[in-house]
Amino acid sequence: MTRRSALPGFGLTLGITLTWVSLIVLIPLAALMLRPWELGFAGFWASVTEPRVLAALQLSFGAAALAAAVNVPLGLLIAWVMVRYRFPGRRIADAVIDMPLALPTAVAGIALTALFAPKGWLGEALAPLGIKVAYTPLGVLMALIFVGLPFVVRIVEPVIQDLPVDAEEAAAVLGATRFQTLRRVVLPALAPALLTGFGAALARGVGEYGSVIFIAGNRPMVSEIAPLLIVIRLEQLNYAGAASLGLAMLAISFAILLTINRLQRRMA
Repeated sequence: MTRRSALPGFGLTLGITLTWVSLIVLIPLAALMLRPWELGFAGFWASVTEPRVLAALQLSFGAAALAAAVNVPLGLLIAWVMVRYRFPGRRIADAVIDMPLALPTAVAGIALTALFAPKGWLGEALAPLGIKVAYTPLGVLMALIFVGLPFVVRIVEPVIQDLPVDAEEAAAVLGATRFQTLRRVVLPALAPALLTGFGAALARGVGEYGSVIFIAGNRPMVSEIAPLLIVIRLEQLNYAGAASLGLAMLAISFAILLTINRLQRRMA
């Protein structure tokens, strides 16, 4: 006797799901993987190992990783305050956290450029200190921190809400200091969520375009990101070269996400 599935219409829903996944994910990925081989392996390798390409990849992935690393403690602090404390203006602060997600990326880039430009509010204050943000790799980092922070906050918040206060109180009763409680009780429970937030912020930063190109300056070998280089190759009708760079970014991103998933399993 065959057992019926508890889900009604399982076959139909599975077919629709696989169809949509194929149309939206698998077919575009297959096209991305096949197009670069028009150049042959030697042409593909030469396309992705140009000094300009390597510099763009280094900036995109390096800045995204550094921005995600900055966002982890900052996002944890913000999420902790939003969950554990009640203060005037909390709803407004909660809405402001999501602003980088709601703003068009171009608007965010223009706002950051106006803020950190040499004549901007913060740029003018930093200039006497010899710190230049706009039109430098530091500007890229600031833009990626801005767009990636909400991911860490929103991923960590539900975990903090479900975190029992009893464990913290028990640690305090047993004589643990606040730092010991944080290191041995709180952080181990939040580590998987923090790692997930890091991965989400990293993925957003690697593919970010609109908020970066305005503040980066887009100088080749200095402040040019990989997504911009893909757009430049497309404008030059170099579709195979653009697909080669996209495939290289896909492979690096997949390797990073696979490593993060393995770390999450070990923590679990």
